[in-house]
Amino acid sequence: MTLFWIITAVLVLIAIAFFAVPMLYGKEYDDVASRDELNKAFFKDRIHELEHESEEGLVENRQELVSELQQSLLDDIPESKEKKSAHVSAGMLLPGIILIVGVSYGMYASVGGIHKVEAWHDAVNRLPQLSQRLLGDNAANEPLSDQDMSDLTLALRTKLHDDGDDPMGWLLLGRIAMANRDGETAEMAMKKAYDLNPVDEDIQLGYAQSLMLSGKPGASDMARNLLRNVIKKDHTNVQALSLLAFDAFEQNKFEQAIAYWTMMKKLIGPDDSRAPMLDRSIERAQARLNADDKAKALVNGSAAVAAEAAPKVSTEQAKQQIVATISLAPNVVMPKQGDIIVSVHSADGAPMPIAAVKLPLTTSFPLTITLTDKDSMMPQRKLSSLSEMIVRARIDSDGNVMTKQGDWYGESQKVMLGGDTKVLINKQY
Repeated sequence: MTLFWIITAVLVLIAIAFFAVPMLYGKEYDDVASRDELNKAFFKDRIHELEHESEEGLVENRQELVSELQQSLLDDIPESKEKKSAHVSAGMLLPGIILIVGVSYGMYASVGGIHKVEAWHDAVNRLPQLSQRLLGDNAANEPLSDQDMSDLTLALRTKLHDDGDDPMGWLLLGRIAMANRDGETAEMAMKKAYDLNPVDEDIQLGYAQSLMLSGKPGASDMARNLLRNVIKKDHTNVQALSLLAFDAFEQNKFEQAIAYWTMMKKLIGPDDSRAPMLDRSIERAQARLNADDKAKALVNGSAAVAAEAAPKVSTEQAKQQIVATISLAPNVVMPKQGDIIVSVHSADGAPMPIAAVKLPLTTSFPLTITLTDKDSMMPQRKLSSLSEMIVRARIDSDGNVMTKQGDWYGESQKVMLGGDTKVLINKQY
């Protein structure tokens, strides 16, 4: 602000100079010289007229008239040759100077937004302190008020306007936007931070969270990939596990959500203040899972009754399903307990299953299973929406739907909807 006031003072002084200098140092004028110039002009004009009159014969004594004009010109020359100038006193300038200063600063005070400028500079100066409070680095851990958040946003935007290559600045702006539920700004800021530093785990987490909140097609898949990269580097990252659990719960994958939350409980310990919240989340997911299991049991029971009454499947129904025969390679070592998870994926091999079925490990091999729209993971994307697909089968030994080192699995070739395929479990993670 000091520089600002100096600049305004210089501008006002320049305006005063334009006003005062001509008044104090007026242009000198020479009254004698001015009258001489006028007489000369009059003399030349009269001589020109006499020449025309002489040519026309109107004047006979031209020379006498010229002499009289010359004598008149000499008689009009004044004796005093003193030059005069117009000057005003400094006291007469004072009202004008006061008017210039008053109008300049008065207009700025009324329409210039001086208070906003001062608040802006104050916010910029407080940027380090506000940033520490946002990140929870201050000793008092004092939360930010709405005004603090507004000041921090303004200061960050100013800083990023001057230095747009600061990834942590964009990360902070993205976090503020998410806190203010401004998803568009959050995604924009997080993407800029990710483009500048794609290997930073905090930036990956922030960008993944903004993508999940955006709801755009394909954004969730990219968010999951980012979170998996974080987990791959640091399997104890609680924030990444929390985001994955939230995403799994929203996708109605309650087993995955329970697995993530259980892992978080082990990492933070029973004495952590977040443990009760995790217990409630697990209980809610388990309740939803039990409700789904009951619904599937009712559906399967109804299907069994219907199968006894009409054992043959219609041609149209057969076109909307996939039949897979699962077998084991001789070298597969079966665990003592676990499950067989059979999943259907799009033909491009995307990791997200379209449909899935979990069977007890006591099932004998080879086994044949039929997957239909009832086994779809999401109602809005059914198995019958795929024209071509692949089938995967995995032996899960710990009840965790996440794959782990040592799990046996197999994958079929591409198969058309309504067709039959075979899956040989012969590979190991």
